[in-house]
Amino acid sequence: MADAHILENVVCPFCGCLCDDLRLTIENDVIVQCERGCALGKAKFLHYREDRMLSSTLRQGSSQIEISLETAIDHAARILVEARRPLIYGLSSTENDAHREAYRLAEYIGAVVDNTSSVCHGPSIIGTQASGEPMASLAEVRNRADLVIYWGANPLYAHPRHVNRFVRAPGEYIRDPKAERQMWVVDVRESVTSRIANRSLIITPGSDLEVIGTLRALVRGHTVDVASVGGVSLDTLCELANAMKRAKYGVLFYGLGLTQSRGRHNNIDAAIRLVQDLNSFTKWSMLPMRGHYNVTGANKTSTWTTGYPYAVDYSRGYPRYQPGEYTAVDLLRRREVDALLNVAADPAAHFPRDAIRGLKSIPIINLDPKRNLTSLIASVNIPTAIAGIECDGAVARMDGLPLYLKKIVEPPEGILPDREVLRMIFDRVKEVSDN
Repeated sequence: MADAHILENVVCPFCGCLCDDLRLTIENDVIVQCERGCALGKAKFLHYREDRMLSSTLRQGSSQIEISLETAIDHAARILVEARRPLIYGLSSTENDAHREAYRLAEYIGAVVDNTSSVCHGPSIIGTQASGEPMASLAEVRNRADLVIYWGANPLYAHPRHVNRFVRAPGEYIRDPKAERQMWVVDVRESVTSRIANRSLIITPGSDLEVIGTLRALVRGHTVDVASVGGVSLDTLCELANAMKRAKYGVLFYGLGLTQSRGRHNNIDAAIRLVQDLNSFTKWSMLPMRGHYNVTGANKTSTWTTGYPYAVDYSRGYPRYQPGEYTAVDLLRRREVDALLNVAADPAAHFPRDAIRGLKSIPIINLDPKRNLTSLIASVNIPTAIAGIECDGAVARMDGLPLYLKKIVEPPEGILPDREVLRMIFDRVKEVSDN
């Protein structure tokens, strides 16, 4: 008879929603059923054994040969010790204890340490550093918000349960969300999310800053002498501004459509100031739609440890922060780094072409559970356990709420969590340096 049991309230380690109500069925130490999850979460839990790296490898010419974990650790340590300007990158798809080990290693070897927010919500962080962080919890959204706006975000595609769990779900003060809560979408094109919204505004690509600036003027009661802004009629913008002022509790969710369009951190700065203006009339908050499940945690642990959220340089023995200077893409484009330790990310799949050329010219140490494009060009691959499935750890939801990932099943034999592999690399680096 199969050894079967059910786990309730499991946290899903896929996107920044970190849905904590999943129900898993485990038979003979294998996850065989996932209930209540979205398609993305179910795929992660039910296909976690596919495309795995099951042994460490070392690149020799055009081929990769299998080696022991100890040999891989030794090669990784020697690459880092010999490098004059190493880079540690990734960290957004692993748990917080792994971050701690990465920062300790970065400080010891004088490396730059950057996380994936430098290519997604980095402008959000710069905007909040300039103008503040008008955050709310997702529970507040569900219980209180009567107007929700998604700007440059498509949650039904990237965060499939976000709308159902926090916007279309009844809350303490919003008992009938369809009747009592309005959902607007602002984007450059129609999307699956805009099709279910109460109202949808299609704006001209790159015009976010002008549209937000116009909304600020309208909210403050100024007259705007134009017929349209960003492809939207002034009457429609007046309607939106009035709806925002009338709301008892409004929340603005924003995605990469706002952070990575023309204006970047200036868009976020303007949106925060719009929310500040609205708070003269009613209550408003603003939250980023974070993608990787622990990219918020990566920003928080980096700030706790180094004083800065990403793009931190330890080459002078103390942390320095400069986005655009110490961010991974910029360093690789300028060919300024000579070794990469990649942890739980796939830069070869997501970086621009000229940064990938820089990536291919240096030795790469890749820590990841699965095969990906980065593993194909890595000098040393070290497989690791999947956080939230094969090892536990603390993470942070997109609104900053800390949650704890459970260990569900045992990892493959000989496969360790990121934190333990990083600790072994650190110990070996110290031994090699001392000798």
